[in-house]
Amino acid sequence: NPNCSTIQLVMVLAPLHRAYGLKRVVVSTYQSVSGTGLKAVEQMENEMKGVEGPMAYAYPIHRNALPQCDVFLDNGYTKEEMKLMTEPKKIMGDDSFQLTATAVRIPTAGGHSESVNISFNRDFDLAEVREILANTPGVVLQDEPQSGIYPMPLTAHDKDEVFVGRIRRDETLPNTLNCWIVADNLRKGAATNAIQIAEYITAQGLV
Repeated sequence: NPNCSTIQLVMVLAPLHRAYGLKRVVVSTYQSVSGTGLKAVEQMENEMKGVEGPMAYAYPIHRNALPQCDVFLDNGYTKEEMKLMTEPKKIMGDDSFQLTATAVRIPTAGGHSESVNISFNRDFDLAEVREILANTPGVVLQDEPQSGIYPMPLTAHDKDEVFVGRIRRDETLPNTLNCWIVADNLRKGAATNAIQIAEYITAQGLV
């Protein structure tokens, strides 16, 4: 079963790759403590209450952000980041594009968020991008920022879908956009998602 952060990323990347061809992806994740486990959730809750207890992390997580998810490797990346950089290519059956990642642990109980910068081989129309994502099974478009409508861990809680919004053209690079992806990691990280991913990529003709 793919990493939970990988699942929500691929759900957005795959249909856009089919339409425009991925060239390079830069992803920064903001991952909840539940991704570490119950001990991490308890650590955060204890710190919020000012109570001492077992530590899942080397540092406090309440009112903090830790630029470390899993252990560091010799290349300076963490294991979590390396999974994010390799798993999408395996799932999509294509290693022609570049992908780099930074994974950060934040003090939310549940829900993983991702800031994603995507460069394509071809130009795109933003309205078409939104239409593609809105019509992708398992993806919910929440992209009306002027009205305060965008994905958040709070609103993704206990839902199976992947939420995407804040879609805008990167004005510093050609054929490039930015977006924000959120999913409940305890739902999208469940074992059933191995089946859902397989069904999805087969239906989309990605394998």
